[in-house]
Amino acid sequence: MKNQNSRDISSHLSRMVLLTSYAVWWSLTVRNEERGENAGRPTHTTKMESIQVLEECQNPTSDEVLSWSQNFDKMMKAPAGRNLFREFLRTEYSEENLLFWLACEDLKKEQNKKVIEEKARMIYEDYISILSPKEVSLDSRVREVINRNLLDPNPHMYEDAQLQIYTLMHRDSFPRFLNSQIYKSFVESTASSTSES
Repeated sequence: MKNQNSRDISSHLSRMVLLTSYAVWWSLTVRNEERGENAGRPTHTTKMESIQVLEECQNPTSDEVLSWSQNFDKMMKAPAGRNLFREFLRTEYSEENLLFWLACEDLKKEQNKKVIEEKARMIYEDYISILSPKEVSLDSRVREVINRNLLDPNPHMYEDAQLQIYTLMHRDSFPRFLNSQIYKSFVESTASSTSES
């Protein structure tokens, strides 16, 4: 039974990698179209598509996976941990929290002023705007700070909002994640694959 679960999870991860590859290809195609590099083809409206694909990662060890249960920060620093947590959040219809956090992390790495302005605007439209279907839950004080910062965007303009969402995920979603079948199955599969090697 454990071998079957391991194969099922491996098969699922393989499909996720394939879907990720397709999403990256699609993202690049759309970006080229938006730049006019594929003239004559229809364009598509997208925003943070490159952020939303699953991250490439190595298979974690059993010890790493178990350590995530003790340390939310450690799990969030591990691409495999974020991918698994994201899969869980999707089942709770709260994936946008992690996507917002990842978009903010991506913005912090940016140095080009024009790109900062564009990414800041996309984050606002995707996760802050009350018109967005992926709006994250923020208090009014943080929203006011963001609205002021939109006048002169910078890589750290969403830090208060990012911390609020990080805290929400840590306190609210993370305990349920640790009790979820998604996490428990992953722990079992990594334990059995470690013992087989």
